[in-house]
Amino acid sequence: MPPSFTDALTDARRPVIMELKPRSADGEDLFRGRRPAEIVARYEAAGAPCLSVVTGRWFGGDTGLLAEVTALTDLPVLQKDFITNTGQLHAARELGASAVLLTAALLPAAALARLTGAALALGLTPFVEVADAAEIEALPSCEGCVVAVNNKDIRVRERGDADTGRSLRLLPDVRRTGTPCPVSASGIDDPQVAARLLNAGYAGLLIGTRLLQADRLESWCEELDALRPASPALPPAG
Repeated sequence: MPPSFTDALTDARRPVIMELKPRSADGEDLFRGRRPAEIVARYEAAGAPCLSVVTGRWFGGDTGLLAEVTALTDLPVLQKDFITNTGQLHAARELGASAVLLTAALLPAAALARLTGAALALGLTPFVEVADAAEIEALPSCEGCVVAVNNKDIRVRERGDADTGRSLRLLPDVRRTGTPCPVSASGIDDPQVAARLLNAGYAGLLIGTRLLQADRLESWCEELDALRPASPALPPAG
């Protein structure tokens, strides 16, 4: 049995959730003719502890992509979509997901608490996404959850520039939720920015567009490693 999503990420030496999504927020084809199996193999070779699969139609995804990816890998997989009911949680589990995205901006506090509890009861890790201090303040207990700061604005479908400074500003608030796994998500392009977020105290990062665009993923990962505190050598990235 694979480790839980949270354990896999917090125990990782290169704690980057590597994402599969067919299109960027601006409509760019990110798969570029590659099959999911090729991308999964590339991410596994780069030492990804977890994967994320976007099933939302904004980014060209669907649940078929999730089913395909979970059949290809033993890594824990996050389903990223707008989940609003328990039926979607059951479907995610049936499709092989280990974690599910719950977006605080879209869910009333009572609904978020209900879905968080239901996900945990099903053995799914709630990946609770927030964007400001008020959303964090309204969260239910997060001891079994990932709490992720989205550096982009979902109100404009995550188009435009990311504000990674948001993650740095909100980290103390995120820590107070009790989550064992604070994550910074979206718009992390530069290994220097990625290293700054990890070195500040984030347990993981979620990165999709930049890794799918990278001609040499191993170079991106090696640059990130070089900017982090010295530790025993990682295997080559890919």
